[in-house]
Amino acid sequence: MSTITIMILIPFILASLFPYFEAQTLSSTFANQGQWNLVQPSVGISAMHMQLLHNDKIIMFDRTDFGHSYLPLSNGRCRMDPNDIALKVDCSAHSVLYDVPTNTLRPLMIQTDTWCSSGSVLPNGTLIQTGGYNDGERSIRMFTPCFDETCDWVEFPGLLSQRRWYATNQILPDARVIVVGGRRQFNYEFLPKTPSPNSSPSSIPLNFLQQTSDRSENNLYPFVHLLPDGNLFIFANTKSVLFDYKQNSVIKEFPPIPGGDPRNYPSSGSSVLLPLDENLASLEAEVVVCGGAPRGSFESAARGNFVQALGTCGRIKVTDPNPNWVMENMPMPRAMGDMLLLPNGDVVITNGVGAGTAGWEHGHDPVLTPVLFRPSETVNRFSVMAPASRPRLYHSSAVLLRDGRVLVGGSNPHVFYNFTGVEYPTDLSLEAFSPPYLALDFDPVRPTIRYITNNNVLGYRVFCYVTFTVPNFASASEVSVKIVAPSFTTHSFGQNQRMVVLKLSGVTYLAGEAYYATVVGPSTAEIAPPGYYLLFVVHKGVPSSGSWVQVM
Repeated sequence: MSTITIMILIPFILASLFPYFEAQTLSSTFANQGQWNLVQPSVGISAMHMQLLHNDKIIMFDRTDFGHSYLPLSNGRCRMDPNDIALKVDCSAHSVLYDVPTNTLRPLMIQTDTWCSSGSVLPNGTLIQTGGYNDGERSIRMFTPCFDETCDWVEFPGLLSQRRWYATNQILPDARVIVVGGRRQFNYEFLPKTPSPNSSPSSIPLNFLQQTSDRSENNLYPFVHLLPDGNLFIFANTKSVLFDYKQNSVIKEFPPIPGGDPRNYPSSGSSVLLPLDENLASLEAEVVVCGGAPRGSFESAARGNFVQALGTCGRIKVTDPNPNWVMENMPMPRAMGDMLLLPNGDVVITNGVGAGTAGWEHGHDPVLTPVLFRPSETVNRFSVMAPASRPRLYHSSAVLLRDGRVLVGGSNPHVFYNFTGVEYPTDLSLEAFSPPYLALDFDPVRPTIRYITNNNVLGYRVFCYVTFTVPNFASASEVSVKIVAPSFTTHSFGQNQRMVVLKLSGVTYLAGEAYYATVVGPSTAEIAPPGYYLLFVVHKGVPSSGSWVQVM
């Protein structure tokens, strides 16, 4: 072939190879920075609160005193509420049941106002949802998942002992729920109520909440984590305690987080309890708190001065005899970020702003890029991910899905559904962030769960066998089995979120690409309260899709 012929053919050869090079580049980018996809352009409401249920449906809701939503109630239903401050007769939905596998949704009927409420999932899978505003402040609502179109909210107005607005819920080892705090509520109570001559009063004072309250009320939505010893870690404003709820006693006061700046609403940092690893000789519990806003930011934002958010994370190993905070810097400052545990043990921080605080019009400079935090690494623990296309500010939310994606929704920086003439319109869409481990590059080492013994029930200290396939198996040392309790996410905190790394007795080869892992159910209900969890097999840092299991 002559040189002239080769020169003529080069452009055609390059053109034919361009799609290959482009695909390789896209794949490489995905494998390093993840990928965003628009899932639903509109679900009709703004997803202020979200909870994944064990039938792969997500219940989401905003507030009822918000005016007409963009989703009508079905079957000609209307909400009649003489106490509503927006509409006395409202034929639009303020709650939605979103089906993840089919990407479809169904409007739900909710009567009392759910604005800034809280929730937990009971061991039977029922969401118990508490408090709110106006006629919802003392309400209890329940939603039991079903596999048809019949289930809806059931409400019990006035059953809470106190107004619970901006409170936090935590499921307990005995299957009760503790409801902590709320605006001007320096107390807690338990659900379900069990009245008896020897029972505790309906609400119990918690002086720690009063001590940490300030004019801006930077101790709302306190960060509450159930620890392996059965006590609670409670963080409010800048301080935290080890709390024995059975004896109504503060066991230990931890050092204040360095810097003196508040981390709870409206400063709105976020927090997670890092995975509890049952393979360790001594179980460790470590809490991370990231982001927030400097003291005084709320008042400054009200005057039009948007102060840069906090750019630090603090870690404290609460099981140490003398625990102290270890501080490190995030790649960028962030308030109103959502922290979620990923199946491989990493933490994703998404949504939020770089300046200002939570509150109407109080956030500026949206942070579009999630970051991954790898707590097990000794250096370079943070990685910046691909940017989203939509700002997610006040009242945005995020949950982990069974397939390993992170679903985000919401953003109401304006009163009512305001889409015009504003800098950051209300957002009714849903987007999904696919972390790098979902890239096709990792398919050769990605496990697929085939079978879980005992009908997907994990008994305490009971052996269980998880059969999985993987094309290119590395070694048993590269395998772990983890269970994740999905969070009730609102206002930058995933209530009840936890991950347990199950004790792994071994991995056995079966045939072809098939193996089975022998694991032991959680040691105690303090480590994993009874209920539904997502079980993941992780191989070389790449997780399978999750399978629902019930711990009992």
